Amino acid sequence: MFDHEVTDIFFDLDHTLWDFEKNSALTFAKILVDNNVKVDLDGFLEVYAPINMQMWALYRENVISQSELRYQRLKRTFDVLRVHVSDEVINVLANDYIAHLSSFTHLLPNTVETLEYLFPRYKLHIITNGFQEVQSKKLKGSGIDHYFQKIIDSEMAGVKKPNRYIFELALDMAQVDPQNSLMVGDNLEADILGAKAMGMQVLHYNFHKDSDHGECTMIDDLIEIKNIL
Repeated sequence: MFDHEVTDIFFDLDHTLWDFEKNSALTFAKILVDNNVKVDLDGFLEVYAPINMQMWALYRENVISQSELRYQRLKRTFDVLRVHVSDEVINVLANDYIAHLSSFTHLLPNTVETLEYLFPRYKLHIITNGFQEVQSKKLKGSGIDHYFQKIIDSEMAGVKKPNRYIFELALDMAQVDPQNSLMVGDNLEADILGAKAMGMQVLHYNFHKDSDHGECTMIDDLIEIKNIL
């Protein structure tokens, strides 16, 4: 399956282990009501999801700042929906979203079962583009933090995946060679191509139902890892 022995596995967090879509929806269900923003939740989420992905892509490329990411994804969603929400309320929503997001703890299917299988056999780590405090709360709240030896985030690294440095930092912290490492993630550019450029082995968790890209093996369920490793 892999060209070299795997000793260390690096996981992305959001959309790979932690059910970002479900937890985000629950967060918005709370904060929109709390702030008396009258909008259909399903309609809001349908517009918000692709805008959020676009804003994250710009953030990864350092085109926009963290504060712009948090503001613009909401502002643009309300603009598309033609719902007037003041900048003051948008900023409150942006802060409330970060404050409450990590309080929801749903994981993607078979996350715990997969980690239980891998934990005795490999050293497990996290590489995430999220913010340190928020990602730490997600791991602890969902009860999976104890599986991971090293947790590397973009705030700590000062750069975001697919930047080479965050992978270098992760490998250095884990004290492992790239060829003995496996990166598992949902994002082709950030996780797969970023890690592959560093010489790491890669496995694409196809959360977004991407078409086959030929870069590496793709899986549709985390439990498939048991048949690979």
